[in-house]
Amino acid sequence: MVLLRNGKILVPVDGSTTSARTIEMIIENHEHFQSLLTVLHVIDVDRLAYRMIPDFQVEMVERHARNLGQALVEKQAGLFREAGLSVATRLEAGPPREVICRIANEEGFHLVILSRRGSGVIRDVLFGSVSNYVLHHVACPVLLF
Repeated sequence: MVLLRNGKILVPVDGSTTSARTIEMIIENHEHFQSLLTVLHVIDVDRLAYRMIPDFQVEMVERHARNLGQALVEKQAGLFREAGLSVATRLEAGPPREVICRIANEEGFHLVILSRRGSGVIRDVLFGSVSNYVLHHVACPVLLF
């Protein structure tokens, strides 16, 4: 049974162990995903901002974050390609939960596959999480690992 054929699947990655497990699960079940996977990393610019850092250093930190983000999506995409999956890569900046939802909704993705951080139910209810936010703000189905 193929879960999605000829559709678009958004796979946000963040370099965490839960994100790596999600990628492993997609690869283990690759026969179910006969669609284009778009591997997305969102640079959380708000987390990079620190008011005591001079502007020239902020630019350096942002440039370094972009380089690391690009390396991350390329590495993850390589794993999918080795498994025979069709892959595109994408690097964006902004609040991750908002960027993921905007891309999924505005660009007609058919499925979002992402990991849960596992920070705890109470913490997620009080503070929210990227996966919880995406689950409630995208128009397409969300598969959580």
